[in-house]
Amino acid sequence: MSIFKYRVQAIFISILFTLISCSKEKTSSPTLSSSEISNNQHPSLIITKAGVEKIRANLGSIPIFDETLEKVKAEIDAEIALGIEVPIPKDYSGGYTHSRHKRNWQTLQKAGVLYQILDDEKYAKYVKDMLMEYEEMYKTLPVHPKTRSYARGKLFWQCLNDSNWLVYVSQAYDCIYNYLSKEERNKLETNLFRPFADYISVENPQFYNRVHNHSTWGNAAVGMIGLVMNDSVLIDRALFGIKGAELDKTAKDNDGGFINKDGKAGFLANIEEPFSPDGYYNEGPYYQRYAMYPFLVFAEGLNNVKPEYKIFDYKEGVLLKSINALLNLTDADGDFFPLNDGQKGMSYYTSALVTAVDISYKYGNKDPGLLSIAKEQNRVLLDDSGLAVALGIKNGETKPFNKKSINLADGPKGTQGGVSILRNEDIELVFKYAAQGSSHGHYDKLSYSLYEKGEEVLQDYGLARFVNIEQKGGGNYLKENKTWAKQTIAHNTVTQNETSHFEGKYEIGSKHHSILHYFSSENENVHVVSAKEDNAYPGTEMLRTMAIIKDEDFEKPYLLDIMKITSSKANQYDFPFYFFGQVLAANFEYNTPKTLKALGSKNGYQHLYLEGSAKPKNNNTKFSWLNKGKFYSLTSVANTNDEILFTRIGANDPDFNLRREAALMLRRKNTKNTTFVSIIEAHGNYSPVTESAVNSNSSIKELKVVIDTIDYTAVTITNEDGKTKLFITSNINASKDAEHILKINDTNYQWTGTYYFK
Repeated sequence: MSIFKYRVQAIFISILFTLISCSKEKTSSPTLSSSEISNNQHPSLIITKAGVEKIRANLGSIPIFDETLEKVKAEIDAEIALGIEVPIPKDYSGGYTHSRHKRNWQTLQKAGVLYQILDDEKYAKYVKDMLMEYEEMYKTLPVHPKTRSYARGKLFWQCLNDSNWLVYVSQAYDCIYNYLSKEERNKLETNLFRPFADYISVENPQFYNRVHNHSTWGNAAVGMIGLVMNDSVLIDRALFGIKGAELDKTAKDNDGGFINKDGKAGFLANIEEPFSPDGYYNEGPYYQRYAMYPFLVFAEGLNNVKPEYKIFDYKEGVLLKSINALLNLTDADGDFFPLNDGQKGMSYYTSALVTAVDISYKYGNKDPGLLSIAKEQNRVLLDDSGLAVALGIKNGETKPFNKKSINLADGPKGTQGGVSILRNEDIELVFKYAAQGSSHGHYDKLSYSLYEKGEEVLQDYGLARFVNIEQKGGGNYLKENKTWAKQTIAHNTVTQNETSHFEGKYEIGSKHHSILHYFSSENENVHVVSAKEDNAYPGTEMLRTMAIIKDEDFEKPYLLDIMKITSSKANQYDFPFYFFGQVLAANFEYNTPKTLKALGSKNGYQHLYLEGSAKPKNNNTKFSWLNKGKFYSLTSVANTNDEILFTRIGANDPDFNLRREAALMLRRKNTKNTTFVSIIEAHGNYSPVTESAVNSNSSIKELKVVIDTIDYTAVTITNEDGKTKLFITSNINASKDAEHILKINDTNYQWTGTYYFK
């Protein structure tokens, strides 16, 4: 059926809908039963009765909505033609039964929406028939046979995926609620929905009663089906967690290691604890993306059904604020920066971010920048918020979503470190000085990654997992995630004595966070962030200052990196640079071993092959490489006692679970106090078509530390034309109003603020 036919049909349905509604209003009794009142309120969860009328009235005139509808209709019609399949669960992630039940939850939700928009009974019948098959199976369904999870589900190997199912299916149930008879609803609620909600909550408090993205899904699942059924017990359990006798009873029969004993549980606690006032989510953008769907759809359901909760105003509107933060945590291509356990390639094109953008637009301040993201996503939700976005685009309200340098604080009150993104032209720096990040956190304080036009220049490894690929550990986290990806040496930061920050122990790391020294982006040419870490290694203090500098004497902005280390004893410091591409040149001679051996035996070192070693020849180490048609150069201040190591990931990895990627590592032994100073330049380009290399050499002649005291560190940057620039950072007084005077080589330098550059 064409969109034009939809529109004609929709106008007729809308008129009929209005006449019926008016008739009901005129003849209805003031003594309606609660069940009759409930019937009149469906759908009300995500798509609403008023929204359905407005959608039908606009069909055929809202291109992005109409195109999305056509695609979803074709998809679901194909599923209906294949018939219903509800297999007995047996597989891990990526296995057939897992994938089929996942496909079912998606199909049910979409079919329910199509029933409401198109008023075609075949979609309602399909949803009803499948739900009845689940009802028949669930009554006798045992716990899932796979035993790896700390909280096994029934349809899936973990309660998390059972919760995914219920979040989506509750929306489908809301859409066909009035299509079903009272007896059919009672059957589904008695044998499927209430037992399902009880199982993932009171029967698994170690999953449900905690602050974690898993629990957010559980809370939303219980709350959303509670809203559809108008069940106040389930709604309260969703908002506030399992309390009192329910928790006391079930906790005796479960592993309560994860249960929050301090009362922090439920949906509101999962908003209060992980989100900072800036909207940063402590587990990182990858898991924020995953959690935003249940956060936002349950919040939307609460807003529609229980507006008295004012959920979008909770914690000063942090849920909607977090969408802006999350979009800023993407590179130029829209991919999320892989902080903590993050899979590379996940982007704002994922369906969860379509939900986030649409809901944020409708319930926020209708930021026109969000419409530009929606246009890039090229689809909208088939509901009230998707209609709002479609109308905004149709009416020409779209403006660019401009990503600038930004500092996002971490912690419930914004006092537990944070993440800074420095942006200048096409260069992006992601600097992590955040709290641990719960169980998905990595041990990498003051680490960073560097991008140019969305391409990684220096990388963060991300997670060690092949999500939903059954052949790789059932699609779950691999053991190398702990032995490699979480370890400090896997990141671009300092590792002391071949031991990870906080000894790689969650109990220690979760107690501490780095501290922002200063952040400055007022000067359009110089953006700087500086942060301290005093707890990663007892007796050692680290202060890292990073600046993206746009200098007229250089082709592109460059990164200046100053890592100042002060320790109570002598240590070995390893400082890696995880680069991509082909080695071009170095100003040192290196030896390559005939046989590859691991660099160490533990803390991630067992996974690094040593491919080459060298000693610096002078006070600057220079190294350049080519990646995807762009040239890059690293210049580091060095001394003759340093070691330069070429390493590659992949040692002690018999199943080839790790990517074979390279790093250049600076090693400084038997040293107490020291400062690593480096510059990374992006320059030039190479065309394989014309076979021409443009500006393939570094522009830096010398990088020098001229002052390094408790109070100040100053470096000079001299280019090949002999022009010298001076950068000074204040190591103690980070006030923007502080006045400084520093004498260097008989010249007094005076400035106000945190740094000096000229």
